[in-house]
Formats: sequence, structure tokens, C-alpha cells
Amino acid sequence: MRKIDALLIEYGESHQNPTNKRVHWICVPVIFWCVVALIYAIPPVAGVNLLWPVAIAALVYYALLSVPLAIGFAIVLGICWALIQLALAASPLPLWATALVLFVLAWIGQFWGHKVEGKKPSFFKDVQFLLIGPAWLLSFLYRRAGLAY
Repeated sequence: MRKIDALLIEYGESHQNPTNKRVHWICVPVIFWCVVALIYAIPPVAGVNLLWPVAIAALVYYALLSVPLAIGFAIVLGICWALIQLALAASPLPLWATALVLFVLAWIGQFWGHKVEGKKPSFFKDVQFLLIGPAWLLSFLYRRAGLAY
């Protein structure tokens, strides 16, 4: 069994309740965007926005697990970047403040979903599950589209 399959199965074990699943479909993408936005909001170092080296490292991690998922995440990162540009233009708050407020609200939602589920979040067992949550959702989209991940 591939490592990605084992990780997705293990992650899925604490995400069986339909309410918790719905919460994750909302909160995981919000949290992902918030993390991307918070990193983007850090002042550049030597003229380089820190989002790009972090994004490359994350994409390498995903590529080691699954090249198709890494391609999907490259697209997701592009969407996140576009939404950051919209937030910069439209929000009366600084980007970091908007992202921080949404981040806290989304985590409240996540913990509520796990309370309904009756199981602790997977990342309490292994921090890499913070990166597997988005992959778990993306794997559903791939399967629905008839694509291999």
C-alpha cells in the first residue's frame, strides 16, 4: 500500500461523522488559505516572499506522496494566491488580520466537528496530518472526477 493511501485511511478514521465531514469541507480550505495568507503577509526576506519557499517545500512533500495530488495543490496554491490578491484589494483589515480572524473561527469549527465526531483531531497523533487534511479533501475530488491520486 502506498504511503498516501495509508495516511488518507488513517485520517479518515477520525472523520466518519457526516456533520464533521461537512465542517471539514468548509474549515480545512479556509485554514489552508489562512496559513498561505499569513505566510504571504510576512515581510519579504532578501526580496523574497516567504510563501514561495514554503510552498515549494509543501509541494515537494505532496509530490513524494502523490504527483497528481501535488499538481492539484499547485492549482490550489494558485487559487489561494488569487484570493489573497482579492483580500488585499477588498478587505478594510490588513491581510494578516483577516487571515488570523478566519483562522481562529475555522479552528473553532474544526474542534466543534471533532466534538460531534467524538474523536480527537488526527494531528494530535502526528503533526503531518495537518498537511493530510487538505489532501484527504482533494482525494475525494479526484475520485469524483474519476482521476487517480
